[in-house]
Amino acid sequence: MINKRDKNQIRKDRHARIRNKVFGTANSPRLAVYRSLNGIYAQIIDDEKGVTLVSCSTVDSELAGKKTFEGKNRKEQAKIVGQTLAKRALKKKIKTVVFDRGGYLYTGRVQALADGAREAGLEF
Repeated sequence: MINKRDKNQIRKDRHARIRNKVFGTANSPRLAVYRSLNGIYAQIIDDEKGVTLVSCSTVDSELAGKKTFEGKNRKEQAKIVGQTLAKRALKKKIKTVVFDRGGYLYTGRVQALADGAREAGLEF
């Protein structure tokens, strides 16, 4: 019998390797991304204190309440989440972050979120 590894377990292992190298500080916190089937979630974390500084997602009441995502595909939604996250971060005077893609490949929705955050002014 062939044992096939679960794709999510492979992603978690990849994420663990990334997390050994990526660490958020007060000067440059970590931008962590989580991608589910229905939405995308991003938060900026100070790992030294263990505190989430800023967060945004597709289920965020501020974005979903305005019907911002109506008629948009998931990639466009991810870009809007990235832009909104960057605007919130800049309000809290966070300009530089370290990108943690969560073990996901840097393509599709993860890349769109990162591009949206860069366009809005975050540096990483």
